[in-house]
Amino acid sequence: MRFSLPATRRPSSASLIAVLALTLGAALLVVTAVGLIRGGEATSPAPGTGIAAVDPLSQAIDAAQERLRRNPEDAATWARLGSAYVEQARITADPSYYERAQGALDRSMALQPDGNADALIGLGALANARHDFAAARDVALQARELRPATAAVYGVLADALTQLGDVDGATAAIQTMLDTRPGIASFTRASYDFELHGRVDDARMALQRALDVAIGRADIAFCRYYLGELAFTNGDLDDAAEQYDRGLAAAPDDVALRQGKAKVAAARGDVEQALADYQTVTNRVPLPQYVQEYGELLESAGRVDEAQVQYELFTQQQRLYEAAGSVDDLAASQFAADHGDSSEALRRAEAEWERRQSVFVADAMAWALHVNGRDTEALTYADRAAVLGWRNATFAYHRGMILASLGMRAQAQAQLTEALAINPHFSPLHVPRAEAAREQLRSTG
Repeated sequence: MRFSLPATRRPSSASLIAVLALTLGAALLVVTAVGLIRGGEATSPAPGTGIAAVDPLSQAIDAAQERLRRNPEDAATWARLGSAYVEQARITADPSYYERAQGALDRSMALQPDGNADALIGLGALANARHDFAAARDVALQARELRPATAAVYGVLADALTQLGDVDGATAAIQTMLDTRPGIASFTRASYDFELHGRVDDARMALQRALDVAIGRADIAFCRYYLGELAFTNGDLDDAAEQYDRGLAAAPDDVALRQGKAKVAAARGDVEQALADYQTVTNRVPLPQYVQEYGELLESAGRVDEAQVQYELFTQQQRLYEAAGSVDDLAASQFAADHGDSSEALRRAEAEWERRQSVFVADAMAWALHVNGRDTEALTYADRAAVLGWRNATFAYHRGMILASLGMRAQAQAQLTEALAINPHFSPLHVPRAEAAREQLRSTG
């Protein structure tokens, strides 16, 4: 039995079929070592970024290192160590682990240059983590030749193709992953595929299937986090809060879940609690996403000097990632566009568009062109960003503001209304601007 995933860019309604729960086995590895690569409003890192998650991974790394001290020619263990370092980089927000991962995986390939699927899967995960999605795709295709029945191969491939804008290819990879090993890794990717196609109910059902087969506390926290994210991005604060709380009950030290709680607190008007939570989150794991969110909440609360400190930290973190071989012009463009550097926003967006033409980058191009006053061009990209039907409040807001600048008043008002209907709390900075722009359109229409 299988999930039915969308076969086209504009799919018909889902026929979602329950999948027989199998033992997780390597599926958990696909979730953690490969990870979910998201874009746009849904760029949240996989959870498990707390102390409870670090210790088992550190123990696994120590065990691999000890094994290699005894047998330094063990290609398989080098591959496992490299994949573990990729995961450690994600958990700790320390990009220096990328170099360690590269070294371990390269060593594995040197020891076993032919037929080394484990190292290729690790190299694909590393390329995805560094946002080199074309390289990740190419490595995954090599691994598929060696291991056509291995789910992890299709996890790497699906993540890469999603970010490259090959949504049909990504859907096919996820379907194969589901057919090969239905479990947390495949169900969560199926959920994201449904979400990108605007099929929120199906996305929720897929996440529930992932939760149904979750065994350990980390698995449960992982699923609860994404259920919370789906609820939050669709404006359901009560469900989001419940999912985050239930995730924290399973994994009290999980930083991503704490970040979710901070978002809910801010949305409910408890700004001081939200700021306290964000300070805790960013002190423990200074991911650029968390730092930017913290800064924008500070700015919205009128604490501009403190916000600027966070923005400077965001820039420093981006430089550290770039020095470690990770280039994220998408995030850099979005940040620059929202914080007054219009020329840098467009330069970064154009650089990213050269590498991949996904809906995420189409939206960044649209917004960068808008802040540079090039709204006719911007609308073309905003239309491309909307092609899948994703219910994304930020995308709708961007399109609405572009339409307003072009004097297309009725369409602009409809888009801004849609943005606020999807998620009336999508941004502490942009929600007030969306509301003000909509009211101006109404009053002068």
